Amino acid sequence: MDTRLLELLVCPVTKGPLEYNRDKQELTSRSARLAYPVRDGIPILLEGEARPLSDEELGL
Repeated sequence: MDTRLLELLVCPVTKGPLEYNRDKQELTSRSARLAYPVRDGIPILLEGEARPLSDEELGL
């Protein structure tokens, strides 16, 4: 994913930063505890499409 694009994208729920997980093809929001899918290089930033992150995934 283009790093310039990643700098512009924010979590639609918290407006906080997102981190890209290349292995899982997801953008994660630690503050919202959600992972948004990236399909064919396109981030799907819809709360209904996101999956919740576990404490283990967040490193808690």
